[in-house]
Amino acid sequence: MGKLLLKTDPKVNKIFVNYPDKVRDKMQYLRALVIETAEDTVGIEELEETLKWGEPSFVTKNGSTLRIDWKEKSPNHYAMYFQCTSRLVNTFRMVFDHKFQYEGNRAIVFQLNQKIPELELKECIRASLMYHDVKHIPTLGI
Repeated sequence: MGKLLLKTDPKVNKIFVNYPDKVRDKMQYLRALVIETAEDTVGIEELEETLKWGEPSFVTKNGSTLRIDWKEKSPNHYAMYFQCTSRLVNTFRMVFDHKFQYEGNRAIVFQLNQKIPELELKECIRASLMYHDVKHIPTLGI
């Protein structure tokens, strides 16, 4: 793999600092998984970490925007959000069945006390970061 260029908007770090203690490590873990997956994926040379709708978001040249967040109104959950008009979440549901809890066609939702199936989640992340290159493949390359 080549060297990944990571561009981070300083406002993103402020969001992470402001998460409650019990949530911050979980959110940092998701963030690290996204960055690690981008680093390990052929074809991703640049990852932009920014805010969209006030949520930490990840953007690549050939991907679909991926967001992560925890919301005070659902204090025991945090989530990874995908473009709802894409085939991403429906494909994840088809490929991984009950490995994840889904919210419609827009998110994978995690419980704060849940052990995340890391390998499977990295496949979901990769599909999102490379979406425009894999959307023609029935299972998005998973």
